[in-house]
Amino acid sequence: MGCIRASLAVVESDPCILTCVTGQPKHSPISTIRHYFAGEPFILTPTMKDPTSPRCSELAHPSVPTTALALFIVVGILVSYLPQHLRIVFRRSSEGLSPYFVLLGTTSSTFAIANILTLPQSQQDIACCREISRFACMAGLLGIAQVAVQWGCFSLIMFLFLIFFPTPGPEEHVPGAPPPPTWRDALVVVLTCVVHFVVVVIISAVFELWYPNLLGSWANFLGICAALLACIQYIPQLWTTWRLQHVMSLSIPMMCIQTPGSFVFAASLAIRLGAGGWSAWGVYIVTGCLQGCLLAMGIRFELRDRRKRMLEEQDADSGSDETSALLGGNRANGQSYGAEHQQNR
Repeated sequence: MGCIRASLAVVESDPCILTCVTGQPKHSPISTIRHYFAGEPFILTPTMKDPTSPRCSELAHPSVPTTALALFIVVGILVSYLPQHLRIVFRRSSEGLSPYFVLLGTTSSTFAIANILTLPQSQQDIACCREISRFACMAGLLGIAQVAVQWGCFSLIMFLFLIFFPTPGPEEHVPGAPPPPTWRDALVVVLTCVVHFVVVVIISAVFELWYPNLLGSWANFLGICAALLACIQYIPQLWTTWRLQHVMSLSIPMMCIQTPGSFVFAASLAIRLGAGGWSAWGVYIVTGCLQGCLLAMGIRFELRDRRKRMLEEQDADSGSDETSALLGGNRANGQSYGAEHQQNR
């Protein structure tokens, strides 16, 4: 509260600051700032969008097919992560998941959600929600909801990785496979992700409140970081899965849904944000390509293991038939010998 009071004093002493920050010089400094903290329609953005602007008019009349597609993607993202969550829970183990994959994936998702929230166009869409209908507002913010759901689902994987800390699963381990992560590794991953989230939120708030003219550059920086981490994210998981020669707790159904879904998701964001939002949708193109490589590797290992199990079952059946035939022959010989012995007596 002390910081807020100090800010009020500074703004009251210099109305120019108020004009630059809120774009509303007609209101008194104290009244305007109090309205802002009370949730009134004063948005701290580089420019205050006129509710009658073309952007707000466009959002006021959402396209039904586009809205339906965006809503379908939100539900699809949520459903696509369920197989991974359930696989970890049912196996009672997160074995097979690289801690670096979890770390990079969570931080990349954090960068992505911060990116789309700080993009000027997203800021404008949020500002327009004060003047348009609830349905139009919901439709206009579905792009943000898509990224938010993805961030939440991957964050849940991070916590499941810690809760169901890797314990040996039923799969046969290949000699020379990488050692399993330690409990300390899991704690470091979770703590790093939490600290990273807090730092990104604080820095974004600083740009939002005091450097709004640099908010677009900060948003692009966040998007670049998200894309770079997405590229690196799958490298440790590809390496871990290759060394283990098993998918273990990694869900193939999840990847089957998400690999093509990443490209549909990117197209949906590109339609909403345009070329200027490349830092938001570009990351999902990169993710889709790398996840496709991991999916191909996982399917290969699963097909190999299935063939191996079928051969083992066939060998077991053959061995059982041979044993039965041998026992049957011995039984027949025993009966024949008993009959001859009875005749001799």
